[in-house]
Amino acid sequence: MYLAMNRFTVPTENADAFEALWLERDSHLKKMDGFVEFHMLKGPEIAGKIVYASHTVWASEDAFSGWTKSDAFRNSHKDAKQTPKLYEGTPVFEGFTAIQRIA
Repeated sequence: MYLAMNRFTVPTENADAFEALWLERDSHLKKMDGFVEFHMLKGPEIAGKIVYASHTVWASEDAFSGWTKSDAFRNSHKDAKQTPKLYEGTPVFEGFTAIQRIA
């Protein structure tokens, strides 16, 4: 199992627009082999900012890599440069291979 996460630091005044952007987008993830699940996580507000994390679970790192090279990936990100930038800096990517799972 492979977990891919991107963290975004969002000023509180942009939080509603940031959430709407994610909730209304067509991710194309369900079409991908090896896709397990997606979560958009919202952290607490601290000093006028909220940290969000997109959290995607894949069957393997190869499945995630296939997603990043796919037409579905390009289609789900095609409007990224046309929408207003609602977060600070750049997203921080973190990828993890699961070594234990308890369900």
